[in-house]
Amino acid sequence: MKNIELYDTTLRDGTQGEDVSFSVEDKLRIARKLDAFGIHYIEGGWPGSNPRDLEFFRRVKGERFHHAKIAAFGSTRRAKNRVEVDPNILALLEAETPVVTIFGKTWILHVKAALQISEEENLEIIEESVSYLKAQGRELIYDAEHFFDGFKDDSAYALRTLKAAERGGAAVIVLCDTNGGTMTEEVASIVSEVAKQISVPLGIHTHNDCELAVANSIAAIMKGASHVQGTVNGFGERCGNANLCSVIPNLQLKLGYGCVEPGQLAGLTELSHFVSELANLAPRKHLAFVGQSAFAHKGGVHVSAVMKTPRTYEHILPEVVGNKRRVLVSDLSGRSNVMYKAAELSIDLNESSADVQGMVDDIKSKEFQGYRYEEADGSLELLIKQRLKNWREFFELEGFKVIIHKNSRDEQPVSEALIKVRVGDEVEHTASEGNGPVNALDNALRKALEKFYPELKGMHLADYKVRVLDGQDGTGAKVRVLITSRNGHTTWNTVGVSTDIIEASWKALVDSIYYHLLKSTVPEEVVS
Repeated sequence: MKNIELYDTTLRDGTQGEDVSFSVEDKLRIARKLDAFGIHYIEGGWPGSNPRDLEFFRRVKGERFHHAKIAAFGSTRRAKNRVEVDPNILALLEAETPVVTIFGKTWILHVKAALQISEEENLEIIEESVSYLKAQGRELIYDAEHFFDGFKDDSAYALRTLKAAERGGAAVIVLCDTNGGTMTEEVASIVSEVAKQISVPLGIHTHNDCELAVANSIAAIMKGASHVQGTVNGFGERCGNANLCSVIPNLQLKLGYGCVEPGQLAGLTELSHFVSELANLAPRKHLAFVGQSAFAHKGGVHVSAVMKTPRTYEHILPEVVGNKRRVLVSDLSGRSNVMYKAAELSIDLNESSADVQGMVDDIKSKEFQGYRYEEADGSLELLIKQRLKNWREFFELEGFKVIIHKNSRDEQPVSEALIKVRVGDEVEHTASEGNGPVNALDNALRKALEKFYPELKGMHLADYKVRVLDGQDGTGAKVRVLITSRNGHTTWNTVGVSTDIIEASWKALVDSIYYHLLKSTVPEEVVS
């Protein structure tokens, strides 16, 4: 089994992606997580470029890593500078990392148009920069910027730049598809050719502008590269970098390369979500291997088969990468979907019971009206349990009224809700103001019910989303309201649909309260 070096550049290249930003503390936390996962190299940033990276390198010296080496990133010396006084080279040394990664120009277009120096001078810059940093005791990784474009333009000169880095003593020479425009067959062919002429271990660094970064990285490894660079979740400039969360399991599980220990691979999904959370970005549901939808099944035929033999519709067991199987319910659902969800909810159902088909019919009918239960776990559980014999009605609405006052153009509107509910033989009639009509209605309903159910004081609304379903109908369109609620230790979602946004909100709100009361007052063992 051939072992592959994993080089993560989330903390440098990844932060060049739109909407991606990490504090120094975030970067340290991510570095620890990457180390625990088994990454071999962690590129911390460019020490000469900004104060945040300087502070990271200062603080990371006090960290102890078990697997990873920290790398500082920069460029070769400037053409007019002596290497020993070049500010960029000095900043790399002052970072005091065991590994230094520098990039140099490979594409003759950049040599002539960007640097405006001779071909020979560029070769001298590469060799001298690599040699000098290595002489200072650093492990030197050389990134050949724009290598594939340079090779296609002038293969002889592109190879000469690699030879210069080789003479300088680079430990690894990384071939970079900097513009992300190289096709996979081209990558495979070029890496194969380079491997015949360069004795230093080769690496691959790809960008995703053609949606080929992962495929191109794998192709390079299969043709002889032994070092792969990328980022967690594919974060990076423009369309991003090669996603290590896909590269690693593909190499290890599909092709038999050694990347991390099997036990560490089970932490892949957690790593992916951890980095997304610190970036303050919602985890992307449809990422391969680690996304919430990667092992989600919706069609009834699929679910039925997976329940018998997971291999029928899953290419690996989700637990291998720390993910889990999910069964979705929708208008495509069958009895198998309902049975699977019931088992998840600890509801003991008899598959032959008429209640099961009734639940399926309820779901299909609701989905036709515009409901979606894939993200509304609370409402789905209530829909299933309402068919069971020991379902309990916690309260009955006898009416509500919402009033909005706005006395002048410049004043903020004031919302007030009046509500009448029946609990058993008692009727409670209350009113309350709120920050908008939905908040007023929420406050009034709680005020009416807390006399009977004081446990409602322990829950609160955490998020509220509205989506227009039929945009062509303008202000008369049907809307779907999704409410997220929390009670300190549990979070659940409920949904409501109506052409009236207040009514849609009311339905989602009532489900949210019912769910909380159900969990607080009714044992979980519900049998049909």
